[in-house]
Amino acid sequence: MSAEIIRLLARIPETWNSGDAEGYAGLFTEDADYITFFGQHLEGRQAIEEAHRELFKLDIKLGGSGGAPLVKPLSDDVALVIVGGGSSVNGEPDPSRQSVITLTALRTPEGWRFASFQNTRVSTP
Repeated sequence: MSAEIIRLLARIPETWNSGDAEGYAGLFTEDADYITFFGQHLEGRQAIEEAHRELFKLDIKLGGSGGAPLVKPLSDDVALVIVGGGSSVNGEPDPSRQSVITLTALRTPEGWRFASFQNTRVSTP
């Protein structure tokens, strides 16, 4: 389970950095819930693809994960995933863009997909 989910997780920066909105959205279930770090709630794969098609026109690239992801099985077909991440804008790393991302991985007939995504910006209280 964990190895398959880690491979799926690795496809996030791969599809993002190549500007592949369809491939990026394909990592999620048809009815996924996706919460951006701005708090925007995208509902479903199609909404994820449309929002990222526009976002990928900007020069934002995903960087290192900030450590090994935590994959916590909740059942044979569901796992909680927590991972750190960052991004660069116009080729410049931006520490203020560090995030903690929480995902729900779900085994589907298509293989493992993410059913939820929550991006929370790291900040000092």
